[in-house]
Amino acid sequence: MKKVLLIEDDLSLIEGLKFSLSKNGFDVTVERTVKEAKKRFNREEYRLVLLDLMLPDGSGFDICKSIRQSSEVPIIFLTASDEEVNVVMGLDLGGDDYISKPFKLNELISRINAVMRRTETMDDRTELSSNGIVVKLLEGRAVKDGKDMELTSVEYRLLCMFMKNPRRVLSRDQIMQNLCDANEYFIDDNTLAVYVSRLREKIEETPKHPAFLLTIRGMGYKWNIVEG
Repeated sequence: MKKVLLIEDDLSLIEGLKFSLSKNGFDVTVERTVKEAKKRFNREEYRLVLLDLMLPDGSGFDICKSIRQSSEVPIIFLTASDEEVNVVMGLDLGGDDYISKPFKLNELISRINAVMRRTETMDDRTELSSNGIVVKLLEGRAVKDGKDMELTSVEYRLLCMFMKNPRRVLSRDQIMQNLCDANEYFIDDNTLAVYVSRLREKIEETPKHPAFLLTIRGMGYKWNIVEG
């Protein structure tokens, strides 16, 4: 089932949305505040976010900005206002679509499917390429300057994660959450730092002064595009 994060504080609307989305094959998680929504998104992976504009402790815009720091997951705004300024702001912040309340559930399902088709097509890649490095996703290997790179499983996954999110800061918690699952050992902050250091040794010309994989103090790491 496709996991959807629904961020909405209207209980009557929540029940209707959960029923309709579940009926159409979606696995729905609900959060009702900005604070809890951010925590939930950083713990789990979702295929789509449905985001109410007005929440008890803040704005859906705040959540959208937070998500776009680390993810390109599709975002659809649910808003009681279709004022142009709100629509434009939501789209400028990285929203993929919006739908004004009240809306028909069938229309919302159609919008969701349309957005997912677009984003799935955009991410249907077999290779990642940046800074002289090519990751051949179908073969599970990476090449630098025409030569195969000797990477461990974790190093390979780290490299893919960074290259899929160029110029976006990924927090340590987000990275560790993506690296670990129920069948793997736990990776703590110190271990992550070691893996990043080892990866730098293999991709950087001067690892002590990295140009590609940057540390953003107090925030995490960022993949920097130095060349096309």
